[in-house]
Amino acid sequence: MINTVIASSPFIQVLLATGFTWLMTALGAATVFLTGKIGRKTLDASLGFAAGVMISVSFFSLLLPAIETPLSSNIPNWFPVITGFLLGALFLGLSDRLLPHVHPGCPIDEAEGIKTTWKRNRLLVLAMVLHHIPEGLAIGVAFAASALTFNPTSLAAAVTLAIGMGIHNFPEGMAVAMPMRAEGKSAFKSFTYGQLSGIFEPISAVIGLILVAVFQPLLPYALGFAAGAMIYVAVEELIPECQRGNHTDLATFSLMMGFALMMGLNITLG
Repeated sequence: MINTVIASSPFIQVLLATGFTWLMTALGAATVFLTGKIGRKTLDASLGFAAGVMISVSFFSLLLPAIETPLSSNIPNWFPVITGFLLGALFLGLSDRLLPHVHPGCPIDEAEGIKTTWKRNRLLVLAMVLHHIPEGLAIGVAFAASALTFNPTSLAAAVTLAIGMGIHNFPEGMAVAMPMRAEGKSAFKSFTYGQLSGIFEPISAVIGLILVAVFQPLLPYALGFAAGAMIYVAVEELIPECQRGNHTDLATFSLMMGFALMMGLNITLG
């Protein structure tokens, strides 16, 4: 009975998938109960790995399904994908300019977005919110694609995307919680802030699912949009952050490993 409901309801699939990704964020944040700090070497490797995962799932789980989505109109196949991809990058670019935030490992005087008097912990959480919104949208759109196309390959791509985002979220939870703990916040408060940003992933996933379900022709645009937003995050934020320290080779190799892991999962599950 339960299996039938899960298999037939993309809404439940999305809640389960994003519940898993939020749990991985919380597990990453929970490492503050084991140690009070994270070294620059570990941070660079983790962020590089996360960037590799994000780039890989953007291509294999979003762009490829978008390209293969049949269109009922005379619009060329490339138009929705490219348009959505560029709009996703534009959306994240504008959000990056407007939303006040500071990236892990950066001093507060390097905060981006509109000027504010908010403290560093809130700005760190907002930086991760910028990451989790496109990730949630991607998961919601991917499961919507699976429901609309009735394609087992699309379902495998959506599941792989959720797995990838979960793996990716573990170091992001650490990246928020550890700096707070190092600045003197309690372990519990650091954990609370670390996992808080992950809540936005289920919310944005449900929004993505509903939009595509109501406006079905938006599917290839939405897949491209989610991919463009995630590629923007990886290139504009994660990669520069992991290259700030003295472990650039390790960060680069970690990125390659993250990409290879998700490519392997897509090939195996797809």
